[in-house]
Amino acid sequence: MARTGPADHSLQMSLFDAQPSTPPPTPPPTQPRGRPPLAPRPATSPVVQPVAAPSVQFRHPQADREIRLGEHVVAYALKRVRRRSIGFIVGAEGLSVNAPRWVSLQNIESAVQSKGAWILRKLQEQRERTARLQSARIEWRDGAVVPFLGESVILVLDPRATGAVLNTDAQALPGVPRLTLHVGLPHTAAPEQIRDAVHGWLQRQAQRIFGERCTHFAHSLGVTMRRFSLSAAQTRWGSASADGSIRLNWRLVHFGLAVIDYVVAHELAHLREMNHSAAFWDVVRSVVPDYEKMRSTLKDVPVPVLG
Repeated sequence: MARTGPADHSLQMSLFDAQPSTPPPTPPPTQPRGRPPLAPRPATSPVVQPVAAPSVQFRHPQADREIRLGEHVVAYALKRVRRRSIGFIVGAEGLSVNAPRWVSLQNIESAVQSKGAWILRKLQEQRERTARLQSARIEWRDGAVVPFLGESVILVLDPRATGAVLNTDAQALPGVPRLTLHVGLPHTAAPEQIRDAVHGWLQRQAQRIFGERCTHFAHSLGVTMRRFSLSAAQTRWGSASADGSIRLNWRLVHFGLAVIDYVVAHELAHLREMNHSAAFWDVVRSVVPDYEKMRSTLKDVPVPVLG
């Protein structure tokens, strides 16, 4: 692993060495009688040297190389692979570099430096996304809040309820969600029990709502959907097969109906254009004119961590 340069000891000494002693102040000169004494001059405060802010570190869990990019230290995982060029992957864990076996370490580090601005920007984006995901983690208990169709739903543990029942009659106060989901569990229920009950309810709602939207947009686009099912994929919101099969991620149920419609229309449009050409996007635009806005929402809004 490459090492960073030695610390600047001169800076450390200037910060932490004892300050030179100040000679004792001399008594003020005697003033003539009849005049008020002169006020003593205030002692001069020692000048405080500014301390540079510590650099940010980005470290991959499997890092075996380290490099400084500007003011930041990046520890990355280097993999020797069978390919012709050097590749960079910035994911949730950090930076991975894939390089041919014949490329020297010096050339690899030069390539990393040349991509330094892009790498740092992507690493920071990943760090911010991770922070947003952590803030979206749900604590499974009475009173927890779960997003449903773009609105906030308060969980209410209610042993009198059968299964899970959504109450939409509540008169919401300003800033208070108007929807409550009454879950038929006692207040002593374990978090896992609450999670499983809510998951089941959300998936049933997704099956019903997505099915209705698929039927609507299949008719609008003039395509035939042979089969529809839910998925729990970690990286894909939906998929379409040439045989007319559509799969949609059930977690889409957290978003508003406009976003759901975009994903449904996107997958059904593939039954006419099995690609992402300009013609494909024209098909999507014909039924969802503002699809670009919905697409941005999917990227920018974190999905609640339901595990």
